[in-house]
Amino acid sequence: MRPNGMFVQKREVGSVHDGPMINITVTHASSNHELYLPNQSTFWDVKKLLAHKTGLRSEEQRLFFKGKEKDNEEHLHREGVKDKSKLLLLEDAASKERKLEEIRKHNEMLKASEAIAAVRAEVDKLSDRVSALEVAVDGGTRVSDKEFLVSTELLMRQLLKLDGIDAEGEAKLQRKAEVRRVQNFVDTLDSLKARNSNPFNQSGKTVKVTTQWETFNNGMGSLNAPTSTSSSSTNNVTQDWDRVD
Repeated sequence: MRPNGMFVQKREVGSVHDGPMINITVTHASSNHELYLPNQSTFWDVKKLLAHKTGLRSEEQRLFFKGKEKDNEEHLHREGVKDKSKLLLLEDAASKERKLEEIRKHNEMLKASEAIAAVRAEVDKLSDRVSALEVAVDGGTRVSDKEFLVSTELLMRQLLKLDGIDAEGEAKLQRKAEVRRVQNFVDTLDSLKARNSNPFNQSGKTVKVTTQWETFNNGMGSLNAPTSTSSSSTNNVTQDWDRVD
Protein backbone atom coordinates (compact mmCIF):
# COMPACT_ATOMS: atom_id res chain seq x y z
CA MET A 1 0.00 0.00 0.00
CA ARG A 2 1.30 3.40 -0.91
CA PRO A 3 1.15 6.29 1.58
CA ASN A 4 -1.86 7.73 -0.25
CA GLY A 5 -3.80 4.51 0.37
CA MET A 6 -3.53 3.08 -3.16
CA PHE A 7 -3.00 -0.68 -3.46
CA VAL A 8 -0.39 -1.78 -6.02
CA GLN A 9 0.79 -5.28 -7.11
CA LYS A 10 4.19 -6.21 -5.81
CA ARG A 11 6.60 -7.24 -8.53
CA GLU A 12 8.50 -10.41 -7.71
CA VAL A 13 12.25 -10.47 -8.12
CA GLY A 14 13.24 -12.71 -11.00
CA SER A 15 9.84 -12.56 -12.69
CA VAL A 16 9.72 -13.99 -16.19
CA HIS A 17 8.67 -10.54 -17.33
CA ASP A 18 12.07 -9.16 -16.34
CA GLY A 19 14.95 -9.10 -18.75
CA PRO A 20 15.16 -8.96 -22.51
CA MET A 21 13.20 -11.13 -24.92
CA ILE A 22 15.13 -13.80 -26.79
CA ASN A 23 14.48 -15.95 -29.81
CA ILE A 24 15.48 -19.61 -29.46
CA THR A 25 15.20 -22.65 -31.72
CA VAL A 26 14.05 -26.03 -30.42
CA THR A 27 14.72 -29.08 -32.59
CA HIS A 28 12.28 -31.96 -32.32
CA ALA A 29 12.64 -34.95 -34.65
CA SER A 30 12.89 -33.40 -38.12
CA SER A 31 11.21 -30.11 -37.15
CA ASN A 32 12.55 -26.83 -35.80
CA HIS A 33 10.34 -24.65 -33.60
CA GLU A 34 11.04 -20.96 -33.09
CA LEU A 35 10.14 -19.54 -29.65
CA TYR A 36 10.16 -15.90 -28.55
CA LEU A 37 10.10 -15.44 -24.77
CA PRO A 38 11.82 -13.63 -21.85
CA ASN A 39 15.33 -14.83 -21.12
CA GLN A 40 14.44 -15.37 -17.45
CA SER A 41 11.80 -17.97 -18.35
CA THR A 42 12.18 -21.49 -16.99
CA PHE A 43 12.54 -24.62 -19.07
CA TRP A 44 9.04 -25.53 -17.90
CA ASP A 45 7.81 -22.35 -19.58
CA VAL A 46 9.52 -23.53 -22.77
CA LYS A 47 7.81 -26.92 -22.49
CA LYS A 48 4.41 -25.29 -22.10
CA LEU A 49 4.95 -23.33 -25.32
CA LEU A 50 6.18 -26.45 -27.12
CA ALA A 51 3.11 -28.42 -26.06
CA HIS A 52 1.00 -26.36 -28.47
CA LYS A 53 3.48 -26.81 -31.30
CA THR A 54 4.39 -30.49 -30.93
CA GLY A 55 1.30 -32.09 -29.38
CA LEU A 56 3.46 -33.48 -26.58
CA ARG A 57 2.29 -32.71 -23.07
CA SER A 58 4.76 -30.75 -20.97
CA GLU A 59 5.44 -33.75 -18.72
CA GLU A 60 6.23 -35.89 -21.77
CA GLN A 61 9.09 -33.60 -22.88
CA ARG A 62 12.82 -33.70 -22.18
CA LEU A 63 14.80 -30.55 -23.00
CA PHE A 64 18.54 -30.57 -23.64
CA PHE A 65 20.95 -27.66 -23.92
CA LYS A 66 24.57 -28.23 -24.88
CA GLY A 67 24.12 -31.98 -24.44
CA LYS A 68 22.70 -31.81 -20.91
CA GLU A 69 19.09 -32.36 -19.89
CA LYS A 70 17.60 -29.40 -18.04
CA ASP A 71 15.27 -29.47 -15.06
CA ASN A 72 11.91 -27.75 -15.23
CA GLU A 73 12.66 -25.11 -12.59
CA GLU A 74 15.98 -23.97 -14.09
CA HIS A 75 16.03 -20.53 -15.75
CA LEU A 76 17.23 -20.01 -19.28
CA HIS A 77 19.58 -17.08 -18.61
CA ARG A 78 21.23 -18.82 -15.65
CA GLU A 79 21.98 -21.88 -17.79
CA GLY A 80 23.54 -19.81 -20.55
CA VAL A 81 20.61 -19.78 -22.99
CA LYS A 82 20.82 -16.60 -25.07
CA ASP A 83 19.25 -15.16 -28.16
CA LYS A 84 19.63 -17.55 -31.13
CA SER A 85 20.46 -20.47 -28.82
CA LYS A 86 19.39 -23.95 -29.87
CA LEU A 87 17.74 -26.60 -27.69
CA LEU A 88 16.91 -30.24 -28.32
CA LEU A 89 13.53 -31.76 -27.47
CA LEU A 90 13.06 -35.51 -26.97
CA GLU A 91 9.97 -37.41 -25.96
CA ASP A 92 10.08 -39.14 -22.60
CA ALA A 93 10.79 -42.87 -23.06
CA ALA A 94 7.93 -43.95 -20.78
CA SER A 95 5.51 -41.72 -22.66
CA LYS A 96 6.69 -43.06 -26.00
CA GLU A 97 6.30 -46.63 -24.80
CA ARG A 98 2.82 -45.88 -23.50
CA LYS A 99 1.76 -44.47 -26.88
CA LEU A 100 3.16 -47.48 -28.69
CA GLU A 101 1.18 -49.72 -26.36
CA GLU A 102 -1.98 -47.75 -27.12
CA ILE A 103 -1.36 -48.13 -30.85
CA ARG A 104 -0.78 -51.87 -30.42
CA LYS A 105 -4.03 -52.29 -28.51
CA HIS A 106 -5.90 -50.28 -31.12
CA ASN A 107 -4.54 -52.45 -33.94
CA GLU A 108 -5.40 -55.63 -32.04
CA MET A 109 -8.94 -54.36 -31.50
CA LEU A 110 -9.31 -53.69 -35.23
CA LYS A 111 -7.98 -57.17 -36.02
CA ALA A 112 -10.39 -58.75 -33.53
CA SER A 113 -13.32 -56.76 -34.93
CA GLU A 114 -12.52 -57.95 -38.44
CA ALA A 115 -12.36 -61.58 -37.26
CA ILE A 116 -15.69 -61.22 -35.45
CA ALA A 117 -17.24 -59.66 -38.56
CA ALA A 118 -16.12 -62.68 -40.60
CA VAL A 119 -17.78 -65.04 -38.11
CA ARG A 120 -20.91 -62.88 -38.11
CA ALA A 121 -21.15 -63.25 -41.89
CA GLU A 122 -21.00 -67.05 -41.58
CA VAL A 123 -23.60 -67.05 -38.82
CA ASP A 124 -25.88 -64.93 -41.01
CA LYS A 125 -25.77 -67.69 -43.62
CA LEU A 126 -26.47 -70.37 -41.03
CA SER A 127 -29.37 -68.36 -39.66
CA ASP A 128 -31.10 -68.91 -43.01
CA ARG A 129 -30.81 -72.67 -42.46
CA VAL A 130 -32.26 -72.39 -38.98
CA SER A 131 -35.18 -70.35 -40.35
CA ALA A 132 -35.81 -72.94 -43.07
CA LEU A 133 -35.85 -75.75 -40.53
CA GLU A 134 -38.21 -73.77 -38.34
CA VAL A 135 -40.63 -73.25 -41.24
CA ALA A 136 -40.51 -76.98 -42.03
CA VAL A 137 -41.19 -78.11 -38.48
CA ASP A 138 -43.91 -75.49 -37.95
CA GLY A 139 -45.54 -76.77 -41.14
CA GLY A 140 -45.62 -80.34 -39.85
CA THR A 141 -42.82 -81.57 -42.09
CA ARG A 142 -40.80 -84.48 -40.69
CA VAL A 143 -37.16 -83.45 -41.03
CA SER A 144 -34.19 -85.80 -40.88
CA ASP A 145 -32.30 -85.58 -37.58
CA LYS A 146 -29.12 -85.27 -39.61
CA GLU A 147 -30.08 -81.78 -40.66
CA PHE A 148 -30.32 -80.61 -37.05
CA LEU A 149 -27.05 -82.29 -36.16
CA VAL A 150 -25.13 -80.78 -39.07
CA SER A 151 -26.57 -77.30 -38.53
CA THR A 152 -25.66 -77.47 -34.85
CA GLU A 153 -22.16 -78.63 -35.68
CA LEU A 154 -21.62 -75.75 -38.11
CA LEU A 155 -22.75 -73.28 -35.47
CA MET A 156 -20.44 -74.84 -32.90
CA ARG A 157 -17.54 -74.32 -35.30
CA GLN A 158 -18.31 -70.61 -35.27
CA LEU A 159 -18.33 -70.66 -31.47
CA LEU A 160 -14.85 -72.17 -31.53
CA LYS A 161 -13.69 -69.41 -33.86
CA LEU A 162 -15.09 -66.78 -31.51
CA ASP A 163 -13.40 -68.47 -28.55
CA GLY A 164 -10.07 -68.18 -30.35
CA ILE A 165 -10.38 -64.42 -30.89
CA ASP A 166 -8.41 -62.38 -28.35
CA ALA A 167 -10.52 -59.26 -27.87
CA GLU A 168 -10.51 -56.28 -25.54
CA GLY A 169 -12.70 -53.22 -25.14
CA GLU A 170 -15.37 -52.74 -27.79
CA ALA A 171 -14.26 -55.87 -29.67
CA LYS A 172 -14.83 -57.93 -26.53
CA LEU A 173 -18.42 -56.69 -26.37
CA GLN A 174 -18.90 -57.55 -30.05
CA ARG A 175 -17.61 -61.08 -29.48
CA LYS A 176 -19.86 -61.56 -26.45
CA ALA A 177 -22.91 -60.46 -28.45
CA GLU A 178 -22.07 -62.84 -31.30
CA VAL A 179 -21.51 -65.75 -28.89
CA ARG A 180 -24.94 -65.12 -27.39
CA ARG A 181 -26.45 -65.00 -30.89
CA VAL A 182 -24.93 -68.35 -31.89
CA GLN A 183 -26.04 -69.97 -28.63
CA ASN A 184 -29.58 -68.78 -29.27
CA PHE A 185 -29.53 -70.48 -32.68
CA VAL A 186 -28.25 -73.69 -31.09
CA ASP A 187 -31.04 -73.55 -28.50
CA THR A 188 -33.56 -73.02 -31.29
CA LEU A 189 -32.27 -76.08 -33.13
CA ASP A 190 -32.53 -78.19 -29.98
CA SER A 191 -36.12 -77.08 -29.53
CA LEU A 192 -36.97 -77.77 -33.19
CA LYS A 193 -35.37 -81.19 -33.02
CA ALA A 194 -37.48 -82.09 -29.98
CA ARG A 195 -40.66 -80.92 -31.72
CA ASN A 196 -39.64 -82.72 -34.90
CA SER A 197 -39.47 -86.03 -33.04
CA ASN A 198 -43.22 -85.70 -32.30
CA PRO A 199 -44.62 -84.07 -35.45
CA PHE A 200 -48.26 -82.99 -35.68
CA ASN A 201 -50.00 -84.08 -38.88
CA GLN A 202 -53.63 -83.18 -39.38
CA SER A 203 -54.14 -85.82 -42.13
CA GLY A 204 -52.92 -88.57 -39.84
CA LYS A 205 -50.38 -89.64 -42.44
CA THR A 206 -46.68 -90.16 -41.86
CA VAL A 207 -44.51 -87.44 -43.37
CA LYS A 208 -41.03 -88.33 -44.50
CA VAL A 209 -38.34 -85.89 -45.54
CA THR A 210 -35.32 -86.92 -47.55
CA THR A 211 -32.31 -84.66 -47.80
CA GLN A 212 -29.31 -84.47 -50.01
CA TRP A 213 -26.13 -82.94 -48.58
CA GLU A 214 -23.76 -80.98 -50.73
CA THR A 215 -20.64 -78.99 -49.98
CA PHE A 216 -20.19 -75.38 -48.96
CA ASN A 217 -17.68 -73.27 -50.76
CA ASN A 218 -15.90 -72.97 -47.42
CA GLY A 219 -15.89 -76.73 -46.81
CA MET A 220 -18.96 -76.97 -44.58
CA GLY A 221 -22.02 -79.04 -45.42
CA SER A 222 -25.10 -77.64 -47.09
CA LEU A 223 -28.43 -79.30 -47.58
CA ASN A 224 -30.84 -79.51 -50.48
CA ALA A 225 -33.89 -81.73 -50.77
CA PRO A 226 -35.41 -83.37 -53.88
CA THR A 227 -38.97 -82.72 -55.02
CA SER A 228 -41.85 -84.37 -53.17
CA THR A 229 -43.92 -87.41 -54.22
CA SER A 230 -46.94 -88.94 -52.53
CA SER A 231 -48.81 -92.28 -52.34
CA SER A 232 -52.04 -93.48 -50.69
CA SER A 233 -50.40 -94.57 -47.44
CA THR A 234 -47.14 -92.62 -47.27
CA ASN A 235 -46.16 -89.15 -48.44
CA ASN A 236 -42.55 -88.64 -49.37
CA VAL A 237 -42.24 -84.93 -48.69
CA THR A 238 -39.22 -82.97 -49.71
CA GLN A 239 -38.48 -79.35 -49.27
CA ASP A 240 -36.09 -77.12 -51.21
CA TRP A 241 -33.38 -75.78 -48.96
CA ASP A 242 -31.44 -72.70 -49.87
CA ARG A 243 -27.88 -73.49 -50.60
CA VAL A 244 -25.44 -71.73 -48.29
CA ASP A 245 -22.66 -70.27 -50.36
